[in-house]
Amino acid sequence: MMHSHASHNAVIMPRMTDVVVEVRELRKTFRVTEREEGLAATLRSFVRRHRKDVNAVAGITFRIDPGEVVGFLGPNGAGKTTTLKMLSGLLHPSEGEASVLGYVPWKRENAYLQRMTLLMGNRTQLVWDIPAADSFRVLQEIYRIPEEQFRSTVNELTELLELQDLVHKPVRNLSLGERMKVEFAAGLIHSPRVAFLDEPTIGLDISMQSRIRRFVAEYNRRTGATILLTSHYMDDVVALCKRVIVIHRGRLLYDGPLADLAERMAPYKIITATLHDGAVPSTDLDSYGTVVSRDEGRVTLRVDRQVAPERTARLVNDLGDRLADISVEDPPIEEVIDRVFTSEQTTVSA
Repeated sequence: MMHSHASHNAVIMPRMTDVVVEVRELRKTFRVTEREEGLAATLRSFVRRHRKDVNAVAGITFRIDPGEVVGFLGPNGAGKTTTLKMLSGLLHPSEGEASVLGYVPWKRENAYLQRMTLLMGNRTQLVWDIPAADSFRVLQEIYRIPEEQFRSTVNELTELLELQDLVHKPVRNLSLGERMKVEFAAGLIHSPRVAFLDEPTIGLDISMQSRIRRFVAEYNRRTGATILLTSHYMDDVVALCKRVIVIHRGRLLYDGPLADLAERMAPYKIITATLHDGAVPSTDLDSYGTVVSRDEGRVTLRVDRQVAPERTARLVNDLGDRLADISVEDPPIEEVIDRVFTSEQTTVSA
């Protein structure tokens, strides 16, 4: 069982009370060449190139404790993947500091690489022409995993991910979802204490997304591994992460409980009223709030958070016996995130 690996690794890990990931004013600036249109401009660019600096990560600070599963959210180009690449040692920052498990990631010390994994949903680390089982053996040599620990880990990953029929087929013969499952096994073969997962369910069908999600939750529960996860699928984040870090244009917008995100970022509630007789009153609903939709005896209103209780009470009173049901909810988390990304917000901390 992986429990034994966790305790085995604990001897050589930093103390379990230590912060696992600590990031201080981390910044990554890329120098890019600006292209001009037209032949003359192209010829000119051979002589004098126009360059500009782009801040992919513009000074972010956060810390993650042992065993946390944290969602790392932001639109494309927000700086999520750049941050994960710095934390896994693939990129050197322009400024700032980071430590993961007590190591400076970009020094790429072997002791660090043996305790960390980076899994990217759109990249493969397995050899296409051989079965995953053979790649696992190669990884055993690279990480110098003792045979007993190797077998135990492979058995547990095979059970958790249902890999029995997959590991002996050449990787190129697997579907995208099947390949992602063996990618997970390969990335976790050395029982890392921290896992950076970049869009692990991208392109997968709904049932396979759900399968990978259950696996990540169970793996975290069994091993206590710390996980920082990016995803475009809010279902992944809602299912796995109590805490989220939101970045936009390389800056931190929010760091705190997922449950509080709606309250901090969306100053409104959604009221849904259902009527017995199926007819929605066509007049004066605007006095209660903004009508989002009305159809077949149901009306949905967007109402300022502060006045939602009063408006709900007034609706109940005014509609009387015609009211079959009424609910007051936070907007869907996707809507909240979308709102964050389309408006300039200042940093909000929990």
